[in-house]
Amino acid sequence: MQRLNFRHLQYFWAVAIEGHLTRAARQLHVSQSALSAQIRQLEAQLGHDLFHREGRALRLTEVGRFVLGYAERIFALGSELTASVRGGAGQKVQRLRVGGVATVSRNFQENFLRPVMGLDDVHLVYESGGLDDLLERLAAHRLDLVLSNRAVAADAGRPWRCRRIARQPVCLVGPPRKGRRGFRFPDDLEGLRLVLPGRTSDIRTQFDLLCEDLGVEPRVFAEVDDMAMLRLVARDSGAVALLPAVVVQDELRARTLAEYCTVPRVHEDFYAITTPRQFQPPLLQRLLKG
Repeated sequence: MQRLNFRHLQYFWAVAIEGHLTRAARQLHVSQSALSAQIRQLEAQLGHDLFHREGRALRLTEVGRFVLGYAERIFALGSELTASVRGGAGQKVQRLRVGGVATVSRNFQENFLRPVMGLDDVHLVYESGGLDDLLERLAAHRLDLVLSNRAVAADAGRPWRCRRIARQPVCLVGPPRKGRRGFRFPDDLEGLRLVLPGRTSDIRTQFDLLCEDLGVEPRVFAEVDDMAMLRLVARDSGAVALLPAVVVQDELRARTLAEYCTVPRVHEDFYAITTPRQFQPPLLQRLLKG
């Protein structure tokens, strides 16, 4: 059988991702007619149509979806090869590229990465962003690890390895309560100005269900998605915040904030998400074993 032309495969992959010849041609810096000809040559070699043509739009056939799966794995492996050679395999300075979801506590991420921080032979690259964007970078081997507070499920196209690395209790934290008796939950919620995570947060969902079960209607002062911002609001607003204690660990040590109570039945899970690789960076193995 004639050997596969990887340029044809690359062009097919670009068109499959874009779903449109014109956009793919613009991205690849080739003419639309040349791109269309390359796709037809690949189809002729494979003996199957890869797209249903619907005007200017293209939709993958069943065989096209099958070929796309192989193409993604082939190009991901090529990216892994480049990243491994540049990033640490056989080199004096090892490179570790970590993505952190914006809703994950910066303190937690720093604590997790501390074993490799400050080492002379380590070059640490950290990126923050949304989970979907970070997973795309992980799939392309532009990241080695994504830290998230949401689990992801693997499928045939994206065989994620998602492991829970910690479970943190969630607390109510606020200004020090000098001379007062211990905080009683949920009785002492009445009248408190509460700062809660946004409604897409698992913590918020658990807390709302708990309040519903207890017949409590909390007074919500603010809702904050980003944990770094939630920390600042907890520190500066004088309100009481619902969050894992690790988020405000420095403020608790300095006693500028106090932990009122651990909230029952509410917790936050933290996950390390990786993808199968031929070469696993030793630094990554060290972190995940710890």
